[in-house]
Amino acid sequence: HVQLVESGGGSVQPGGSLRLSCAASGHTDTMNCMGWFRQAPGKAREEVAAIYTGGGSPYYADSVKGRFTISQDNAKNTVYLHMDNVKAEDTAMYYCAADGNGGGCAEYNYWGQGTQVTVS
Repeated sequence: HVQLVESGGGSVQPGGSLRLSCAASGHTDTMNCMGWFRQAPGKAREEVAAIYTGGGSPYYADSVKGRFTISQDNAKNTVYLHMDNVKAEDTAMYYCAADGNGGGCAEYNYWGQGTQVTVS
């Protein structure tokens, strides 16, 4: 089992920056991919970014390219989402996800409870 806990959410002004953290615990050795998702009221859940724990080129949604950066600290089993030049449209509940069980980025099996980001 893998447990994910997000932190770092809050309110920020447009153009500002925010860093979200996702701390993983449990059977973290089963994780090959970690990702960030977001969902705003009335909108579908959107995958914002994803990264392979072993390294490689990360994935970014077009809506956040050039503004958000996903990174990880394997020693701390933590993945980050650095949000720069935030916009009001970035307001959403942000969720951290991990594959576990070797599912890969196409199959997320574990999810955090989410952290709210409000840009206003």
